[in-house]
Amino acid sequence: MAAWLAAGLFALQSLCGCGTLVPGSGPAVPDGDRKAVTALLDRWSSALRDRDERAFLAAVDPAATGYRAEQRRVFANLAAVPLASWEYRLVRTGGFAPAQGDGRRLAAETELRYRLAGYDTAPVTTKARLTVVERAGRWYVTAEDAPSGGRQLWQQGPVTAVRGERSLVLGVGQNRARLEALAATADRAVPAVAAAWRDGGPGTGGGAGPGAWPGRVVVQMPASVERMAALLDSPVSNYRGIAAVTTGEVGGSGEAPADRIIVNPEAYGALGSFGRQVVLTHETAHVATRALTSAATPLWLSEGFADWTAYRGTDRTARQAAPELARAVAADRAPRGLPTDADFGFAGESGRLARAYEEGWLACRMIAERWGEEKLVAFYRGVGGHERRSGSVGTELRRVLGVSQVEFTAEWRAYVERELG
Repeated sequence: MAAWLAAGLFALQSLCGCGTLVPGSGPAVPDGDRKAVTALLDRWSSALRDRDERAFLAAVDPAATGYRAEQRRVFANLAAVPLASWEYRLVRTGGFAPAQGDGRRLAAETELRYRLAGYDTAPVTTKARLTVVERAGRWYVTAEDAPSGGRQLWQQGPVTAVRGERSLVLGVGQNRARLEALAATADRAVPAVAAAWRDGGPGTGGGAGPGAWPGRVVVQMPASVERMAALLDSPVSNYRGIAAVTTGEVGGSGEAPADRIIVNPEAYGALGSFGRQVVLTHETAHVATRALTSAATPLWLSEGFADWTAYRGTDRTARQAAPELARAVAADRAPRGLPTDADFGFAGESGRLARAYEEGWLACRMIAERWGEEKLVAFYRGVGGHERRSGSVGTELRRVLGVSQVEFTAEWRAYVERELG
């Protein structure tokens, strides 16, 4: 597993960086100016939704030639993306300053809210810090505070979109055949997850109860691991050996938008067909369980359940699926307790990360074998239903499985020794 870890990262993405004025600084902004900027953003959003390039560029400062050229590219890059909505909302303003030439510049902190047609049930929200300028009584967007590399996929190049039966794959710098193969793998992952989670949503054999999901996924494949790191706003070193991650908001009302599975084209490309299927099924499990994953859910459970789902129905033995842990057991270094959240960190010794995944997987596998798959799902849901971590696992172990946390850990340790010893 160490060579192709699939990491279930849940993180809200935001769009920020350096280079624009700072909202909230300087003198108060008159209501008339705020209304004018709001109207500007409305026109800009409407033009993008209508695919009206002329109107879209009319909202961009004619004097900002570099930014204007960049926005022309962004408009073109979005051509294949199936947008159901696109809207900038003004959050706050501030930072008046003279504009080069004439007029005034103003910082505008905004939210970009968008939905992908057929996939997002509510808008995805990202922060965008803009600078707007007023010239001769007319307001324009003149700059955007964005990091190099592009926080959104369409900022990295022209997007190719491939629709699968249960997936939408968006790629930059990838040939269409590769994206079609990725969509086919994602399409197989959805029903596999639905069967394990037992509430897969319409068309996947699931229901409509708490934690139901729409039974479809959005997958992004950027051009490189460096571009993947830019999408995630994290150091590239975190993802060198990671085949894919999932971003999204844990918990919530169930009305949150579809999560994004982001694939590392290099690590994923080094896998065989089985490894690729395990990775996509693992990440799809995170999408399915996201609404019932909370701050109370330890990573050994969320990652272990995703791995259990991915290996469910395959012929992989414990030794084949947990090689790092098997080596540790053979060296008389069997784990004394379940892995902590810190054990799942990307930094540090790579073998520790792999063992943490394998330990969590064996814990979930043991529950499924000893108490049954339905009890495993009930335990996962029960833990996620708590507001805080403290006591959540112990309470649900007793309620669902009828054992204490001490008894469960002891049984898990014996199970690890039995399977890998």
